Amino acid sequence: MPEVTYIYEDGTKKTIEVDDGTTIRDAAVDNGIDGIEGDCGGLAMCATCHVYVADDWKDKLPPIGRDEEDMLEATATERTDASRLGCQIEATAETDGIVVHIPSTQY
Repeated sequence: MPEVTYIYEDGTKKTIEVDDGTTIRDAAVDNGIDGIEGDCGGLAMCATCHVYVADDWKDKLPPIGRDEEDMLEATATERTDASRLGCQIEATAETDGIVVHIPSTQY
């Protein structure tokens, strides 16, 4: 089972194991990770699952798609080159151990 580590703004970390193919957004919602809302249900139609991917993971992920690109323009916190939507990142063997930082707000 792949692991995902979420880091809160205060530096607190929470690592969870998830089923292969589970998105970062779904894993957060299903495991009570505060700060990731995912109001649209994971359809890349909002920006409430915005995360900052740790530097050593940015280049290991698939490129940002058009829908994700559009939604990242609407994030409540600053968009950076580490910004991604959690609904668009799957936990797999290739992303096992991924680390994401949770922004201060999603609204």
